[in-house]
Amino acid sequence: IHCADGNTGLFRTGQMMLFGKISQQLCGLKKLPWSCDCRYFWGWLNAVFNKVDYERIRDVGPDRAASEWLLRCGAMVRYHGQERWQKDYNHLPTGPLDKYKIQAIDATDSCIMSIGFDYMEGLQHVEKIRLCKCHYIEDDCLEKLGKLENLQKSVLEMEIISCGNVTDKGIIALYHLRNLKYLLLSDLPGVREKENLIRAFKTALPSLELKLDLK
Repeated sequence: IHCADGNTGLFRTGQMMLFGKISQQLCGLKKLPWSCDCRYFWGWLNAVFNKVDYERIRDVGPDRAASEWLLRCGAMVRYHGQERWQKDYNHLPTGPLDKYKIQAIDATDSCIMSIGFDYMEGLQHVEKIRLCKCHYIEDDCLEKLGKLENLQKSVLEMEIISCGNVTDKGIIALYHLRNLKYLLLSDLPGVREKENLIRAFKTALPSLELKLDLK
C-alpha cells in the first residue's frame, strides 16, 4: 500500500499497531471457555499471527520484527540493558532500529509456532528462552531453534515446561546450542527416555546444568 503523501512507513506502522491491539484482545478472548468447534478458527488465526513478514524484517531489522511477532502471539521480550519485560505490542520502544537487542524471551501461554521461527534467524543476542504452556511448540520448533547459528552461539539458558507436544526427539536437538549452561525440563509427558537424555547431554554439553522434573 502506498500513500500519496509518501508516508508509507508511517501508515504501515499504524497498521501494525492496530493489528497488535486487535491480536491482544483476541488472545484474551481465547482464554474464555469456547467450545471445541472453535479450535480450527483459533488454529487458523494463530497461523496468521505467526506468518513471517520478510519485508518487515528487512525494513526494521530482526530484533524489532521478532519483538512484534512474539508480542503479537502473547509472548514477552526483554532487551539488553533493561530489567523491564516488554509485553504490550503498542508500547514497544521507538528509536534507532539497532538500539534494542532481544536478550530474553518468555513465551509462556503464547501461540508461537514453527512457521514463525524464521523471525529468530537474525537474532544475535538472545541468552534465555522460556517455553511454558506453549500448545503449538512441537519437535520441529526445537529442531529449527537448534539449527540457527546465531542462537547456537548466544543461548545460555532454556526452560521448557508443560509443552505437551514435545518429545525426546525435539529435546535432544538442543545439544546444538553449544554454549547452553542451564536447561530445565518440566511436565513434558511426551518425553519418555529420561536416562538417555541425561547421557546424551552429558556427552555433548558436559558443563550443562540439566534439571529434570519429569515423570
